[in-house]
Amino acid sequence: MGTVVLPSTLLLTLLLAVGLFFFIRASTKDRLQSRDFVGEQDETTLMNQLQEYFQLRSYRVAAVDREENQVTFEGFVQPSWFLAIFLSILTAIGLLCLSLVLSLLYPSLLQLFLGIIVLSPVSGIFYWKKAGKLEKVLLKLSPNTNQSESSKITVIAHRDELIALQRALQLKQI
Repeated sequence: MGTVVLPSTLLLTLLLAVGLFFFIRASTKDRLQSRDFVGEQDETTLMNQLQEYFQLRSYRVAAVDREENQVTFEGFVQPSWFLAIFLSILTAIGLLCLSLVLSLLYPSLLQLFLGIIVLSPVSGIFYWKKAGKLEKVLLKLSPNTNQSESSKITVIAHRDELIALQRALQLKQI
C-alpha cells in the first residue's frame, strides 16, 4: 500500500474510535426534560391517576410539597440488556478495525493488536454500572386558567418517561 494510505486510514480509524468512546459515554447521560401538559380532569382526579401510574411503573412518593403543590417520585431504572450487549459488540467491531489497521502498520504485533478485542465487554460493564440509577420525577400541578375543568401539570423527568406518561394518560402537551 502507499505511504499515505495507511497513516490516513489509521487517523480515520482513531477518529471513529473517539466517536465510539463518546457514544458509549453518552449512553449513560441523564436526559431530563421539562414539559407542560393539560389534563381534562380536575386536580384531584389527575393527581390520583398520576400517582397510580407512577406506582405501576415502580416509582414511590419521595417528597410532597403542599405549598408548591409539587410531588417528587423516585424509582430505580434498570439498565437495558440490549444496549449493554449492543455497546459491547460495537466496541468489539471498533477494536477489530483498529487492530487490523495497526497490524498493517506493524505486522509483527498482530497477536497483540487482536488481543485488545478482549477488552470490548468493558464498555457493556461501564454502561451497566452507570445506567442503573435512581431516577426522580417532579410533578407540579396548577389549575389551568383557560378552562375550569382542566389542570395544567409540569413534569420534569427522563425524556422516555415523559413520552410514556403522555401516551398512558392521554395528556395534551402545551
